[in-house]
Formats: sequence, C-alpha cells, structure tokens
Amino acid sequence: MRTTYMRQCQHCKKLFCRDCMTPDVATGDSTTMFCLHCASRIVSPRVIDKYAGLENHLKFRATFTNTVTLKFARIDGLIGTNLPMSAYQDPLWWSNTSSSKHTKAWLNAGWEVQDINLKEGNVTFKKVHKLPHQRKKKKQEITQPFTPVPVRPLRSKVPSKTKVSKLYARIKNLERQRNTPQPIRGLKAKKQNKNYLTNNNKP
Repeated sequence: MRTTYMRQCQHCKKLFCRDCMTPDVATGDSTTMFCLHCASRIVSPRVIDKYAGLENHLKFRATFTNTVTLKFARIDGLIGTNLPMSAYQDPLWWSNTSSSKHTKAWLNAGWEVQDINLKEGNVTFKKVHKLPHQRKKKKQEITQPFTPVPVRPLRSKVPSKTKVSKLYARIKNLERQRNTPQPIRGLKAKKQNKNYLTNNNKP
C-alpha cells in the first residue's frame, strides 16, 4: 500500500503531495520545498507594469467623467505599493512631458495632469482625448440568394411478406394465451383422497 505524505510549500504555505513538490529552484536546497505552481512563478515571473492599476482606473473613469481628483493614498492602493518620495516632494514628477513609466500610465489612458497639490496630497487629471475603439470585424454581406440543400424525399418502406406473417403469428399466439386460463403462481390444486371418495360412494 502506497502512503502519500503531505508537505508544506515554503512560499504559499499550502499542503501538497510529494509528487507536486520540488526543491528550491533558486538555490537547489532539497530541504526547502516549493509547489510546482510557486516554482514556475519563481523561474518565469510575470512582468506586470507597476502603474497598470492607475491606467486601468483612468480608462474606467473616462466613460462617465472628464476630470478626476485622486488622493496619493488612493493611487497607492491602485498600484499596490507606495509612490516614491519624489511624488510627494517634486511637482515635476507629475509632469506630462516626461517619458517615465508613471507618466505613460495616464497618457496612454487619454488623461493629463491638470493640477497638483502637494500640501493636500492630491492630483487632478483631465481627459484630453478619447481612446480609439477597436474596430469590429464587418459581417460578410450575403449577395447571392440563399439556395437550400436539396433533400431527398423519404421513401415509404413496405414490410416484406415474411415479416407480416411473423407478426400475424405472434399476435395470434398472444390472443391464445389470453383466452386460455392459466394457473395462479404459488397455488397448487388439492388432490382428493381416493379412499374418502370410495367410502362416501358406498351404500
């Protein structure tokens, strides 16, 4: 009988069987075990833009407003980390002419920084242009009239004489079985005693 031992992944702290575990892929230490999912994320981590949350939020707000005022703390929540100290101290960090990643986040979403207030810790964005919508594929126009597929007419199958005779014989047998009385299952006919009959017939 094969016994399966559960082990804990040192990264996600979940339990897995031995077949779903692998040693530390970074150091090769056999005492430190990772699950296959965590090991694949360590080997090939997903590259996610730091300011993608801010860009997606501005794209969402662009559908129903032209100006958005966000607190720095709100932006920290959108990007999943804290803004650098230069964002709290230097107004040039919020410049629309910079080619940095954080500037591209709101420029790619179609917004620009309109006002920055470092004392209150908020920034106001203004929508400058609409994002181009993705063109939908045109449906193919039908120019020729629709021609249905020719359908063969159904042929009426006539049964052969042999099948008809077998079916007629089967019906007759069923009728005979219904007309002939059949004994009830579980009940046996009582046998009359011959001596009793002979004694009763004596004068």
